[in-house]
Amino acid sequence: MLELVFLIPLFAGIMATFLPVKLGRVILVITALLHVQLTGMCWLKISAPMFDDYFRATPEGTLVLLVTSFIFLFISIYSVSYMRETEMENEHVFIGCMLFFLAAMSMVTMADHLIVLWIAIEATTLVSAPLIFVHRSKEALEATWKYVLICSVGIALALLGSFFITLSMDIGQVDVPLAFSALQAVAANLDPVWLKAGFVFVVIGYGTKMGLAPMHTWLPDAHSESPSPASALLSGALLNCAFLGVYKTHTLLYAAGLGTYSSNVLIVFGLVSMSVAAVFIMNQTDYKRMLAYSSIENMGIIAFGIAIGGLGTYGAMLHLIHHSLIKSSLFLSSGNILLGYGTKLISKTGNMAKLLPKTFLAFFAGFAGISGFPPFGIFISELLIIIGAFRSGRFVSIGIFIFCLILIFAGAARLVMRMSFAQHDEDILVQEKMLRILPSYALLLTSAILCVWLPESLYQTIINAITAIGGGLNG
Repeated sequence: MLELVFLIPLFAGIMATFLPVKLGRVILVITALLHVQLTGMCWLKISAPMFDDYFRATPEGTLVLLVTSFIFLFISIYSVSYMRETEMENEHVFIGCMLFFLAAMSMVTMADHLIVLWIAIEATTLVSAPLIFVHRSKEALEATWKYVLICSVGIALALLGSFFITLSMDIGQVDVPLAFSALQAVAANLDPVWLKAGFVFVVIGYGTKMGLAPMHTWLPDAHSESPSPASALLSGALLNCAFLGVYKTHTLLYAAGLGTYSSNVLIVFGLVSMSVAAVFIMNQTDYKRMLAYSSIENMGIIAFGIAIGGLGTYGAMLHLIHHSLIKSSLFLSSGNILLGYGTKLISKTGNMAKLLPKTFLAFFAGFAGISGFPPFGIFISELLIIIGAFRSGRFVSIGIFIFCLILIFAGAARLVMRMSFAQHDEDILVQEKMLRILPSYALLLTSAILCVWLPESLYQTIINAITAIGGGLNG
């Protein structure tokens, strides 16, 4: 049964919340391993949905599910060691919400019905909020409040967008289930005015959760105040789930012959997000906030690539995979830095290459990867997006795109070099341990391998996901 992919983490979360903490840690890792197996069954089309009116294993959904399940496995292994070092007061709540979070995100990837998708994305907000507030500081409370308030407003706008799509069905006299798969078959009969209006509200609504500017304001605070495993999930998995809502609606407009309109909207949001990240990343004082603004940049890159079409769309899907791998690794490394230095302030860190050499290697390699340097996959994905933009004749847009990439690299490089090599005379508070090092290395290694060798099944899934909007290597 396909629905097991989100039902099992849900029940595991309930158990972990009420059982002793030590048992909860075991449940966390075992559930992560079981979820990988269930995802593999979905990937191989072994499992089928029981409620096929609401759930379906689409190529784009399966791709995001695979990425989510893969990074969750390594985050869960890291979390066990991290929780021991931090002596978290509400560890059972943290473990339970991590599993609830996995369940909600898995439900998003499998949702085919517009309202079920909305419910699942709203659920990700409710179950992840305690992860941000787990340390119960004043800053964590402010970040949680901002996260819940802003994302709830965004989700409400996305619901309004879904109602507008329903209205386009009524005016077009279309009588099919309110599911993306059914609507795409009759998209040409939908009323174009209300369909356009619905898309704008969906982009603003789900784009808020995705971290697109100017709706991004919750993201830097939430990523900064969350424990590092939660930050890795927020950036590496949650943003992709919100992207699915935008992508599925964009595909619907493309099928209705309105692809140019939706592409232009996505290009604007993508470039605005990159521009905002370029401005704010340069003077950051908190390395976790720096990584958060990098996530805003990369969501903008994905939106831009999807909108370009053709080769750019293929590059955007590759970018989604590699961003999740590398950014999750970076946030896990930032957890080691926080434990070692006892602060998130860049000015109070330094000489990481000597004091935390294993963490330095992972963090510096992750910075190189997220900046688009080989042998990591973002080098390939950004190159494909740039070539796709030139092929489509969007010279002004790609000029802004490249300029933002340069600014962001320059701003982040200065901060990373300060953390890595600046003078620092104080002792390290917590020494490095392999359980907190290996997950980062494994995620980076996966990105490097996928840069030079992409399995045929993964390649075909990406092609199947983007064919509906004219994407592909020949575009």
